[in-house]
Amino acid sequence: MLERKERILAFMREDAYKPLLFGELVTVLDVPKEDIPLFQNVLDELEAEGKIFKTQKDRYGVPERMNLIVGRLQGNERGYGFVIPDDENIKDIFISADSLNGAMHNDRVIARINKKVIGDKSAEGEIIKILERANKTVVGTFESSKYFGFVVPDDRRISGDIFIPKDEINGAKSGQKVIAEIVLWPKKRRNAEGRIIEILGDKDEPGTDILSIIKQHNLPEEFPESVIKQAKSIPQAVTEEMIKGRRDLRDLRMVTIDGEDAKDLDDAVSIERLPNGNYKLGVHIADVSYYVTEGSPLDKEALKRGTSVYLVDRVIPMLPKELSNGICSLNPQVDRLSFTVMMEIDSNGKVVDHEIFESVIRTNERMTYTDVYKILVEKDKELSKRYDYLVEDFKTMEELALILRNKRMQRGSIDFDFDEAKILLDENGKPIDIKRYEITIANKIIEEFMLVCNETVAEHFFWANVPFVYRVHEDPDTDKIESFSEFVHNLGYTLKGINKIHPRALQDLLEKIKGTKEERIISTVMLRSLQKARYSHLSVGHFGLAARYYCHFTSPIRRYPDLIIHRIMKEYLKGQLNEKREEYLVDALPEIARICSERERVAEEAERDTEDLKKVEYMKQFEGNVFEGIISNVTSFGMFVELDNTVEGLVRMSDMDDDYYTFDDKHYCLIGERTRKVYRIGDVVKVVLVKADIGARRIEFTLYKDEDAEEAMDSDIEILEEETPKRKRKAKAADKEILDHIQGKKKDKAKKRAEKSSKKKEKSEKKSEKKSKKKGKKNQEE
Repeated sequence: MLERKERILAFMREDAYKPLLFGELVTVLDVPKEDIPLFQNVLDELEAEGKIFKTQKDRYGVPERMNLIVGRLQGNERGYGFVIPDDENIKDIFISADSLNGAMHNDRVIARINKKVIGDKSAEGEIIKILERANKTVVGTFESSKYFGFVVPDDRRISGDIFIPKDEINGAKSGQKVIAEIVLWPKKRRNAEGRIIEILGDKDEPGTDILSIIKQHNLPEEFPESVIKQAKSIPQAVTEEMIKGRRDLRDLRMVTIDGEDAKDLDDAVSIERLPNGNYKLGVHIADVSYYVTEGSPLDKEALKRGTSVYLVDRVIPMLPKELSNGICSLNPQVDRLSFTVMMEIDSNGKVVDHEIFESVIRTNERMTYTDVYKILVEKDKELSKRYDYLVEDFKTMEELALILRNKRMQRGSIDFDFDEAKILLDENGKPIDIKRYEITIANKIIEEFMLVCNETVAEHFFWANVPFVYRVHEDPDTDKIESFSEFVHNLGYTLKGINKIHPRALQDLLEKIKGTKEERIISTVMLRSLQKARYSHLSVGHFGLAARYYCHFTSPIRRYPDLIIHRIMKEYLKGQLNEKREEYLVDALPEIARICSERERVAEEAERDTEDLKKVEYMKQFEGNVFEGIISNVTSFGMFVELDNTVEGLVRMSDMDDDYYTFDDKHYCLIGERTRKVYRIGDVVKVVLVKADIGARRIEFTLYKDEDAEEAMDSDIEILEEETPKRKRKAKAADKEILDHIQGKKKDKAKKRAEKSSKKKEKSEKKSEKKSKKKGKKNQEE
C-alpha cells in the first residue's frame, strides 16, 4: 500500500502534471479493471491524510502545487489562529477569526494562502478543509441560564463556548467542571453545540483541577482489563529459566541513581578503571521487551500511551505498576533481567570499544541524587561511612562524567540552563511551597552516562543498516537564525556563521551571556529559533547535542521508542532479522515514530498545564503582596517578571500609568516618553501581585509605586530637562542609542507626514488651478 501511494504522489508531483479526474487517472496510470476499487481506496486514504486534494470539480492534485498548505491549526484565545504546516520548511500561516470556517484548535486542516509573506509578517490564509477533528469532547466550566447552558472551555485556544440545549444538560450545575461531547461542529458565526456526558465536580473541589487537565488532554486514567490481566500474570521474580543465554553480571558492583520519589528505576550504572588508564562504563537498562511482547495487550496499550506522564501530583505510567514499579524496576538486592552496553572510554572521552548484550544483574544500592551530591561535594561523613565501598566509584564516575561533558561542550553541544520548579503539595493536593530544583553533579553523572550510551547504540545500529527509531533534531531554519542573530546583535552580541550555523556558535553565545541579565531572554529566543526534537526512522543527526547519531535506549519503562528498539536490537544480535521482518519494520516504524512524537508533545503540555495551575493556586494567597523579581521578557503589550521561585507574571503596559511607554522591538525594552525610564530584560523590579487567576492559569502584576522614589524621580526629571548638551552626551551609550532609535522613528514619521501633507497641498493647488483655468476658458467662450 505504501509503495502504491508513493508512486501516485510521485506522478502528481511531476512538473507536467495537471489535476485529473478519477477516470482520467485510471486511464493514464493504466489501472487494471479489477484494481479500480482498490485504486479508489488508495486515493481516499491519501485525501484523508492530506497528501492529495480533490477540488470542487473532482480533480486530484497535490496540495503544494495548488497553493494549499496541510497542517495543524493552533488556536488563540483572541479568536484567530495559525496553521503549523506539516512541512517544517514552510512558515506558519496566519488565519483570521473570519477565515477559520468552523475549524477548532488542534484540528488537522488544509489552508489556502491568500497573502504571501511580506517582510516579518506571516502569510495569511483561510481554512478550506478540515481533515481531522481534534476535539470530539471539550473540558470546561458549565454555566446555565433559564432555557439553555454553555461550556466555557478550559483550553483558551478553543475559541467560542459550547452551546448546550436544555435537554442535554444532564444534571450539570453552574460552576461545575464538565465534559461536553460535541454534537454539531461550529460554522461561520455559529458556535459548536454539544451535550454534557460527564460531571467532574465543583471547580473548587480538591482534585477536580488536575482531573480536568487529565481529561482535557485525553490522558488514560485506567488500564483496560486485558492489560491488567496480562500484567498480573507476569511473575514478579527472575527464574533460572529466564536467565539462560544471558551474561551473568550479578557480582558486578552497580547502583541506580534517581530522584527521591522515583519508583520506576530503569537504569543502573557500573564503573571500573582499567589497567591502561581507560574507564569501563556499564549502562544496564531494564529488559522490558522480555515481558512486553509485540502485539500483546500490554504492547498495544504502551504504544497508544507512548510515554509516561509526570504530572505535578501523580504519574500516569506507560506500563502497569506490576512492571513499572515491580519486575522491571531495578530495585536493590534482587535479580533483574537487563540489556547492557559496556563501553571502554579513554581519557579524552572517546568510546574506543563497546559491547551490547542481554544480561542478568543485581544492583547493590538505590542511590538518590541528593545523597551522591552530599558524598561528593559536601563530604558528608555519615553517608560516606554508610556507602564506604562505593565512594571511590562515585569519584570515578564524577571524573568520567566531567570528561564526557567537556568533550560534548567542545564539539558544540548546546546546554540550556533553565531553572526547573519543585512544587510541594499537601495530602489534599494543595501547593504549600515552590522551590527551584537544583541540578547537581549527581544529575550530571547520570545525564552524561545516558547520553554517551544512547549515541553508542545509535551509531552501532546505523552502521548495521537495520530499521531503527532515532531521536533526531534537524538543523534550524535559516530565516529564524537570521532573525535571532539580529536580535542578539541589538543586545550587543554577535553570532558566527549564520548561513550554515554550527551548534558550537550557539553554545559559545550561551557561555558569553552566562550570569548576565540577558541570559534568560537570549536562551528562550534561541530555543524558539530551533527545531523541536522528535522521533524518526531516519538518522539525520541531533543538532542540539552536536551528535551525528542519537536514539533513546535508556528508558523503556516510560518511553515506547526505547522499547521498540530493544526488540530490534535483540533480533539483530540473535540473527533473527530476516528480509520479511525488515520489510515489516520499514513499513511500520515511520508511523510508530510519528505517534510517539505526538504523545510526547501531549505529555509535555499536560505536565506544563498542571505546573502552571499549581503555581497560580499557590500565589493566590499572596494577592496584594509586594515581590522583587527580574524582567524575563518584554513585549508590545507589557513585560513579564519572574520571581525567585520561578513564578512568572505579566505587567500590562496599560497598567503602567506613570508615563506613556513605547516598545522598542530592536532592543526589547519599554521606554517612557516623559520620564525616559527604560525597562530592560534582566532589570530587577518590585511588583504587586494584583491577580492570581486560577481559571486562566495566569499571574498579573503591577509595578510597585514607591512614593519616595517617585518624588526623587520627578526631581531627576527637572534636572534632566535643564541639562546642558555636554552632560547629555555623557548619558549611557545604550540608553542614548535606544532613545535616538525612538526619536529617529518619530522624526521619520513626522517627515513622512509633512511630505504627505505637502504633496496633498500641491495636488490640491494644481486641481484648483486646473479648475480655475477651465472656468476662465468657459467664460471666454461665452
